[in-house]
Amino acid sequence: MASSTSPAVHRTLVADDHPIVRQGIAALLATTDDFVVVGQASDGDEAVALADSLGPDLVVMDLRMPGLDGVGATEAVLARHPSTRVVVLTTYESDDDILRAIEVGASGYLLKASPEDELLAGLRAVAAGQVALAPAMAARLVGRARAGVDPAPPSSPLSPRETEVLALVAEGCSNREIGRRLFVGEATVKTHLLHVFEKLDVGDRTRAVTLALERGILPRG
Repeated sequence: MASSTSPAVHRTLVADDHPIVRQGIAALLATTDDFVVVGQASDGDEAVALADSLGPDLVVMDLRMPGLDGVGATEAVLARHPSTRVVVLTTYESDDDILRAIEVGASGYLLKASPEDELLAGLRAVAAGQVALAPAMAARLVGRARAGVDPAPPSSPLSPRETEVLALVAEGCSNREIGRRLFVGEATVKTHLLHVFEKLDVGDRTRAVTLALERGILPRG
């Protein structure tokens, strides 16, 4: 028999057009007792369709997706399912992107490259009926109010080949598949990825992709 003190389980839909990121989010939620991933969508239209068929409590929504973007999908989901809560989980976007997402009803705006405990805390806050805004986003909006100027994006620390390898990782390719597509050995691919991890100061493929998207090293979908 389930304990009366067991945490509520939030049925969650994850929408992101990058397979490695989408799977990484799902894997993170799978480590918890209070979230269960009931579906995954690769674009905004699919997110709306799955929200209709699955009726999730929470939607984790990427902002930039092909076809219907995250803002449009958020608006459509909430129009159909007002009790569903949507968290925009994305890369480092402009102030206008933040405001657009909030204006259509998103309950949270979090960064993919945030520490895992920060992401989970934000998702739990939204699931509990609160509003969550990543600290970097809050600081950015304060900076806008004070200065009205966006900082210039940093230049990429990766070489063209390292960027190419990471772009294929973002598509969900294995090291063997990357090697075939670039006509190099699998050991060479591993070496490039080690250099990527070192330069970005990350320890795995998912974090490398999310940070590269955040910094504009990889193009957003």
